[in-house]
Amino acid sequence: MVNKKYILGIETTAHTFGIAIVSDEKNPKILANEKDSFFTEDGEGGMIPMEVAKHHDDISESVYNLALEKSKIKEKDIGAIALSNAPGLAPCLLSGMNFAKKLSKKLQVPIVCVNHCIAHLEIGELIFPECKDPVLLYASGANTQVIAYESGKYRVFGETLDMGVGNFIDTFARYAKLGFPGGPKIQELADECKNKNEIIDLPYSIKGMDVAFSGMLTKLKNYLDTKKYSLNELSYSMQEIVFAMLVEAGERALAHTGKKELLLGGGVACNKRLQEMCKKMCEERGCKFFVPENSLLVDNAAMIAYLGLKMFKKNIFIDWKNVDNKRKLDIKPRERTDNVEIVWK
Repeated sequence: MVNKKYILGIETTAHTFGIAIVSDEKNPKILANEKDSFFTEDGEGGMIPMEVAKHHDDISESVYNLALEKSKIKEKDIGAIALSNAPGLAPCLLSGMNFAKKLSKKLQVPIVCVNHCIAHLEIGELIFPECKDPVLLYASGANTQVIAYESGKYRVFGETLDMGVGNFIDTFARYAKLGFPGGPKIQELADECKNKNEIIDLPYSIKGMDVAFSGMLTKLKNYLDTKKYSLNELSYSMQEIVFAMLVEAGERALAHTGKKELLLGGGVACNKRLQEMCKKMCEERGCKFFVPENSLLVDNAAMIAYLGLKMFKKNIFIDWKNVDNKRKLDIKPRERTDNVEIVWK
């Protein structure tokens, strides 16, 4: 970036609106990583995309100004804007794109389009320089994938066959009138469970490195309706079985690829029990285990800014004069991880 020292990241794929600023230098630094997330109270519904997009529109300027304040930089020093344009909820992605276009024209800087899923993997190398070639166990609301780099692309070696693990947990939490997001509340209930010697019989659905959760969701709802088990007991057993499935898929990917590093990504990866199980598996296999801090596991703009910086340096961007051209800049709600050509490595 000529006379520009910083890249700004925008994250709006789902319930989080985030703005981050990363420095452009040999060892980039995260100077600001601000966010505001949509949520509901206990007993209310989950995400209604149009309502979430309105939330993003309402708070975008305040989050942007907070990021500038925290980073202590001036707008004129921003050299490019990295935008999470894929995959995600279309109304939320549109909110982010519209804000990015407005800033791009105002500052006369280009936009770099970043795949949200890949950004979860790439941020690992910024936090852990020793993490060179990991398998990513990506566990979030809409996405559940086992990803690794092979032959010019990030390959998906395993994934959910029905719903993301976070959506599965949130759906059960809403059914139990716990509000949204439900993951932290389920973890709390599981920790409080007094009967941890018995695992409730729930479907363990894994085939190869693919997993499925719909059968378990039905069984959990039935158990909750019949009051056969307490919500604490159901939460505990659900976590144990679901995370065992994810760890098994991750271990098979390590064995299949021959890689020796496991990296966690996604909001569900904030769960301490999942981290414990992954760490134990890696110790038994003689593999290295890496888990970023929670602020870089959940949806965040810092990972978007960092990957955007790498892509910008390889001249992958859209000039600010072309941001209204839909053939050049548009959202891609269903873009798959393994459809992205990795030309910046």
